[in-house]
This record gives sequence, C-alpha cells and structure tokens, in this order.
Amino acid sequence: MIYAEVIGDPIAHSKSPLIHNFWLKKLNIEAQYRAHLVRPDDLSAYIEARQADVNWRGCNVTLPHKVAIIDHVADPGDISSSIGAMNTIFRQDGQLIGTNSDVGGFYAPIAGDWSGKRAIVIGAGGATRAILFALSKAGAAHVTILARNALKAMGLLAQFGLKGDVLPMDHALPKADLLVNSTPLGMTGKEPLAIDLSPLPQDAIVYDIVYTPLKTDLLKQAQRLNLHAIDGLDMLIGQAAIAFELLFGTSPPSDCEDELRSLLVAAL
Repeated sequence: MIYAEVIGDPIAHSKSPLIHNFWLKKLNIEAQYRAHLVRPDDLSAYIEARQADVNWRGCNVTLPHKVAIIDHVADPGDISSSIGAMNTIFRQDGQLIGTNSDVGGFYAPIAGDWSGKRAIVIGAGGATRAILFALSKAGAAHVTILARNALKAMGLLAQFGLKGDVLPMDHALPKADLLVNSTPLGMTGKEPLAIDLSPLPQDAIVYDIVYTPLKTDLLKQAQRLNLHAIDGLDMLIGQAAIAFELLFGTSPPSDCEDELRSLLVAAL
C-alpha cells in the first residue's frame, strides 16, 4: 500500500495524519498517512531508506527539520534561496523534490492585494520565513517584526526585500492592517504571549498560527476588541491541502471542511 508521512522531533502531537487520512477515506484512496519520529542525526538515513521504498510517496516536514531537509532533496524551485525552509517532499520523475506549502496555507485566508498595507509579524523563526515570503509576494508596503533577535529579524526583512523595522517583543504595537503570531508563544505548555492589541485599528486582522489551544489568549483579546481573528487551523488545513495533491496526485475534497474542522477541534 502506498503511504506518506509527517516527520519531526517531537511528532506525536501532529494533526497531519488526521487530516490526510480523513481526505483519503473520503476519496476512497487505498493509502495511509502516518507520523514518524525522526531525530536530527537520523534525517539522512531516513531519506535514503524512504527513497528506496517505491510505496513511499513523500512526507511533510516539521520542526526541527525544515531547513536541514534542503540538503537531502532536489530544489528545482530554488526554495533554499527564496524561502529557506521546506515542509513538503514528494516524488517527481524519479527525484525527491522539496517545496513549501506553508506559504499558500498561510496566505489563503488573507488573499488579496496588500500593496500599501502594513503588517506586524511576531517572531523570527522558521515559520516566519513562509509568512514573510507570502507578504512580499502580496506587495505588503511595510512589515514590523517583533523579535528577541533583532539581527536575525533584520536579515529576514532584507532577504525577502521587505521595507520595515524590528522592535523588541515587549514594544508597543504600531498601527497595522495585519498582525501575525509566528511563534509557539501562547501554545499549550509554552510561555504566554503578552501583547496589547489596542493600538490596532478596528479593521485589522489578527492571525495566530498556533492551534493548541484553538482560541489562544491572543485571539480571545482580538475578539474582545472586535478585530477579525484567524486561528491556526486555517493555515494547517490550507498547507495540508497543497501537500495532499503533491503526495497523492489529486485535490482533497472541498465539501467537507466543516466536518474536518470539527474532528480537529475534538482532537485538540
């Protein structure tokens, strides 16, 4: 039976198997999708072994492998230079190809013309790369990064050709049309994200890529202020849909998203 996987360390928390197996069942595709723990020192051996397995269709990649995986697969789309992180590996013409579905997954809920608009991104880690790439392609006029490592954050702005600035994590927010939390802050078991959203205008969007809990303190505050809130399931499902087509050669069903969201909420 053909199969695909999600790899990372840790990996037991991943909801990717639930999503992909839900779609496989709906489409009556004889395949499996599972989680597989891969330690950093074992990444090379994992790729070598799976490449020899003709039933293996590819994998999604989560922390801490999104950058390291670049050295083990082909990169015809120049993801290494453009985004600097991969999260989906798939077979094509006898090669293992790496790409990044996080960009499309992040951008889908806010798709539109962002020229002339301002954004705030919290964090300068791996997930930030896909977000900044999407904002640069959408034409964002100015991006402020709130980060602990100012030098790293400035480097990211330069890499993606974005006009902007870097502020400390505890700095008061400037006015912006969009605020994105790209860190694990606020996730169950992690440090809280202490931030005051009141400087944002009433039509601002607050987007938290964290999905455990689904309603983070950040999103609860946004709702109290009547700001538009987007939770982490939108990006999770969106990036999974792009990866599913690459891994299994067909689009996921589009008429059962409410059912999928209910299953994911129940599993959180």
